[in-house]
Amino acid sequence: MTLPTTPAERHRAVADAFTDRVNGAADWDGPAPVEGWTARDVVGHLVEWLPGFLSAGGIDLAAGPTPADDPVAAWQRHREQVQALLDGPGADEDFTHPHIGTLPLAQAIDRFYATDVFMHTWDLARATGQDDRLDEDACADLLAGMTPMEDMLRASGQYGPAVPVPEDAPVVDRLMGFLGRDPQWRP
Repeated sequence: MTLPTTPAERHRAVADAFTDRVNGAADWDGPAPVEGWTARDVVGHLVEWLPGFLSAGGIDLAAGPTPADDPVAAWQRHREQVQALLDGPGADEDFTHPHIGTLPLAQAIDRFYATDVFMHTWDLARATGQDDRLDEDACADLLAGMTPMEDMLRASGQYGPAVPVPEDAPVVDRLMGFLGRDPQWRP
């Protein structure tokens, strides 16, 4: 399987997969593969960082339920708002952010946010004991694109130290290891 190529459809596919894991979660306080995080924190991360990112470029999302109170409702509300931006008439308009410059809104959401949702699907799946399979082509593309920027990514503080993974390991395991996750991690 390969993910769709347009930002709106790619977000829809990635958000659908994450939503499946959100809806299947039973223990929101169980540990997640990210050091110090719970399953609830995985949802909280995705719901909480994007509004600030968008606001810095002049786009405000309406507040909704918090992940602390209701992670399922918080994710659903957030997902719907992001999809509405991507499906809306302003998706191709310029979005200017103080740290990334100017690019079409849909590209900014796709590049920085949809990719994050994709990768954190694995975290939520592992934290909640669900299907953790990811699109292998998308994993290979991400790994190929991120590897040349490894020093910059690690310096950003957004990625932990790489976890050694054999070169012949499945691509999902190699991506997770690159991101600082132990592919063998279980709660």
